[in-house]
Amino acid sequence: MRWLVIFCLVAIVVSMASALVFLYRGREGGSKRMLRALQIRVGLSVGLFVILMLSYKLGFIGAQGVGS
Repeated sequence: MRWLVIFCLVAIVVSMASALVFLYRGREGGSKRMLRALQIRVGLSVGLFVILMLSYKLGFIGAQGVGS
């Protein structure tokens, strides 16, 4: 579970960084690629939130963190 959360956080940061690169390049199609990268970031953020809430409800994580 811990590795899934870390992977999602890293993927969110990578998606934001790629959107920044597409913003600065500013070529044709760059805005569409930037929009797609930001959509992926939002999807990953919402997905991570849902996974954490379900994990708490199912007892995989507790108030003290993973494994308690």
